[in-house]
Amino acid sequence: MAVSLTYKIIMQNHANSHQLVAKSQIMDWLQAVKDPEIPTISLIDLGVVRRVEQDEHTGKVTVELTPTFAGCPAMDYMKRDVERTLLAHGVPAVEVNISMREAWTSDMLTEAGRQALRQHKLSPPPVLGNQVLDLDFLEYAECPNCNGNNTELRTPFGATLCRAVHYCHDCRQLFEQFKPV
Repeated sequence: MAVSLTYKIIMQNHANSHQLVAKSQIMDWLQAVKDPEIPTISLIDLGVVRRVEQDEHTGKVTVELTPTFAGCPAMDYMKRDVERTLLAHGVPAVEVNISMREAWTSDMLTEAGRQALRQHKLSPPPVLGNQVLDLDFLEYAECPNCNGNNTELRTPFGATLCRAVHYCHDCRQLFEQFKPV
């Protein structure tokens, strides 16, 4: 039996009229919403924005987010940032749902998202495809400082749930990797 938790927040813009907006425009606005823990990556490129719909009668936009990890403390911030951003662009009503129906995987990161992780000095996770995740995937990490591969896993527990700590033997620096999931 699958368990799905959905939390809803509805915010209303005080405008009396509404105008439908192209989904591509909404996605552009959401591209500006950054992860509060990794401010170089957008929620779009992180892959947590799962669905965006607009009601053609009311103009209300509904956004579904999936957390990278159950219990992610940043989800409340993400919800508020999505709401504020869309309301600031004149969307008359916004509903943000946090859903765990579909599990997030690190393969949902876009290429731009992987680059944004590197910019933040985090090693992006390897692409898993259809492979079964095991500890070997956590062992591999490319150093974001020197791009070297002569690295080793120091601990699977980083500053947050989604990070592991590695050491690079080439540049002799510790670095964090965004964990493959």
